[in-house]
Amino acid sequence: MGLFGRKNKDKEKTKEKMDAGLKKTRTGFWGTIIQTLTGAEITDDLYDDLEEQLILADVGAEVALHLVERLREEVKNQHLKTGDQAMDALREILREEMEPGSEMQLDGKPAVILVIGVNGVGKTTSIAKLARYYQEEGRKVMLAAGDTFRAAASEQLDIWAGRAGVPIVKAGEGADPAAVIFDTVKSAQARGYDMVIADTAGRLHNKANLMAELSKISRSVRKAAPEASLETLLVLDAITGQNAISQAREFCKAADASGVILTKLDGTAKGGCVVAVKQRLGLPVRFIGVGEAIDDLLPFDAAGFVEELLPRKWRS
Repeated sequence: MGLFGRKNKDKEKTKEKMDAGLKKTRTGFWGTIIQTLTGAEITDDLYDDLEEQLILADVGAEVALHLVERLREEVKNQHLKTGDQAMDALREILREEMEPGSEMQLDGKPAVILVIGVNGVGKTTSIAKLARYYQEEGRKVMLAAGDTFRAAASEQLDIWAGRAGVPIVKAGEGADPAAVIFDTVKSAQARGYDMVIADTAGRLHNKANLMAELSKISRSVRKAAPEASLETLLVLDAITGQNAISQAREFCKAADASGVILTKLDGTAKGGCVVAVKQRLGLPVRFIGVGEAIDDLLPFDAAGFVEELLPRKWRS
C-alpha cells in the first residue's frame, strides 16, 4: 500500500474510533440540542433553551452564554430564519472556538513532551498511547519515568512501556525528576531516538513548588540537548469536566502548559468540556481519549469533533 493509501486508511480508522468512542456524547445531551434546533423557529425562548442545554452538556455557564451570544450575532448578520440554519452557524462557531490555531512544535533534536496531571486522570496510560501514536508516525520514542514521588508510578509506566514496545529510563522513588529526564534525553541522543515523552508532576503542588520543579526540568532538557523542542501537555478527565478545568487553571498556569489531553470521553454523555478548554484555560486540545486500548488516543480535529457532536445526518 502506498503512502497516500495508508494515510487514507489511517483517517478512516480514526473516524471509526471517534464515531464509536463519542456515541454516548452524541446521543446524550448533544442529541437533545439537535432535537431542539431541528425544524424550530428562532425565538428568544429558543436561545434560552439552547443556553440551558449547553450548560447541561458541561460547556459551563460562562462559555454557554458566550456561544449563544455569538449565535445571536450570526443569526442577525446572516439573516437566518430557521433552527436548522442556526445549527449550521453553531457548528461553525464551535469549530472556531476549539480550533488549536497552531501545530505542536516537535522538530527538536530530540522532541520532548512533558506530561503532567493529577493522579487518576489517565496520565500514565496517555503517555503509552502517545508513544504508540508517534511510533506509528515513524518516530523512535523513549519514555522517562519522571513522576518519582508517587509509589509505583515508575512500575506502572514500565508495564505500559512494554505494551507500547518502547524503552524507558527510570530511577528509584524520590529521585530527582529533572535528573531522570536529563538522563533520558542524553540516552535518546546517544541511541538515535528522536522523541522523549516524560511522565512528571503527578500531584497537586502548591504553585511555587510546581513552577520550581518544572523550570528545573526545562533547564535540564536544554542542558542535555540545546536543540531540543519542548511541549508540556496537561491531562484532564472529561468525565469530571468543568470541575477538572476549574482545578487545572492555576496548575496549568504554573506549569506553563502548551496543550491538553482530554481522557475518558467515551465515558461521558456530556463532552462539553472539550468546547470550554481553550476559552477557560487558554490552551488547545491536542489529543482526546476515546477508549482503553493503546491506540484509542486520537489527535484532536475540531471540525471532525463538531461533526460528532452535531452530525448533519443523525446517527445513533
